[in-house]
Amino acid sequence: MMKHFTMALMLALGALHLQAAEVTVTVTNNERTQRQELAEVKAADVYQRLGIGYGQPIVVKNGLGQQVAYQLTYDGMILIDAAVRPCGDAVFTIQSGQPEAFKTFVTGRQYPERVDDIAWENDRTAYRLYGPALQRSGERAFGIDVWLKNTPDLEVEQRYKVELDNHAKIQQLIKEGKKDEARQVEIATTYHFDHGYGLDCYKVGPSLGCGAPALMQDGKLVLPYCYKEYKILDNGPLRFTVELTYNPVALGKDKAVVEHRILSLDKGSNFNRMTVWYEGLSAPVDIAAGVVIHQEDTQSLIVGRDYVAYADPTDNPAAQNFQIYVAALFPNNISETKAMIDDTPANGIAGHAVGILKDYKPGEKYVYYFGSAWSKNDVRTLDEWKLRIDNFLNALHSPLEVRLK
Repeated sequence: MMKHFTMALMLALGALHLQAAEVTVTVTNNERTQRQELAEVKAADVYQRLGIGYGQPIVVKNGLGQQVAYQLTYDGMILIDAAVRPCGDAVFTIQSGQPEAFKTFVTGRQYPERVDDIAWENDRTAYRLYGPALQRSGERAFGIDVWLKNTPDLEVEQRYKVELDNHAKIQQLIKEGKKDEARQVEIATTYHFDHGYGLDCYKVGPSLGCGAPALMQDGKLVLPYCYKEYKILDNGPLRFTVELTYNPVALGKDKAVVEHRILSLDKGSNFNRMTVWYEGLSAPVDIAAGVVIHQEDTQSLIVGRDYVAYADPTDNPAAQNFQIYVAALFPNNISETKAMIDDTPANGIAGHAVGILKDYKPGEKYVYYFGSAWSKNDVRTLDEWKLRIDNFLNALHSPLEVRLK
């Protein structure tokens, strides 16, 4: 009896020995450039080493002993916002405990009050895509929209509120014949004008907008419409992730091809990560993703080996006098990149700049990136935008190394 008790005690003490009061996370940058990214740590490894239940609150500290924000993601990662010197290390410690309240840098939600838009933002820019209520209305808005920002603060919620709160007032003034007064209220409240923090002046319509995917048939894009179902998987403070399912479309003999997407946006990044896959295909097909080219400017375009970039002229170039920089990036197995200019432009759309993946195999998940910047904010010129793209692609090919101790 005593022998069995001693053995059990030794095993228990051994288990306690394996548990740690804290876990050290070392993030290594092997490149000769400064890095500012979210480092990903496998959450299960951390919780196992700390000897606490998965998902219990933890405290993350930097090298100065300050608490820093973290996020536990739907796919089992702990995110840490890491700044790492060229060819250097950044060291963090993780302990069990109640963390401080931290600022949220990334968030999003559905806006049923605005025809089921899903809008999301980080500290650089904002995006939205369109839902079933808009599709039922018959409006043709297919792709991903860009909302410009020049503040790190979260803006989308307030923009929707101000816009929607004043819409009825504007319509009533128009009904009363007070068009000038209605116009003044619109100028003062609409999110289509810049009130010091940014605006929405990107034209989407029946196009890919900024970064949407599409099937291809006979060399032409089969544009998706609005999403059918959605599920928000992560919602800040450092990453937003949403999963989307689209209505079935007909492609040749396949009458019910369903598109699925998972997209995410991180704090500090100009680029969203997109994972797309299709169900209902009976044979390989070509798929594409990219950005719309507008008729007002078909020249401010860069077609790289693994990306396409464009300086969009906005919905009113003469009045706005600034540019929206957009891009789609293809770090994995892209077949070709090119500009597809329409023979008969319509709705102000001259065509698209796309990356094409040939012979996509049904059901496989394909990953690419898309994003934007604003000439009145963090990227002033198309040359700067190209540099931002190059740096991002280089970082993807040389990810930060993460070690636990």
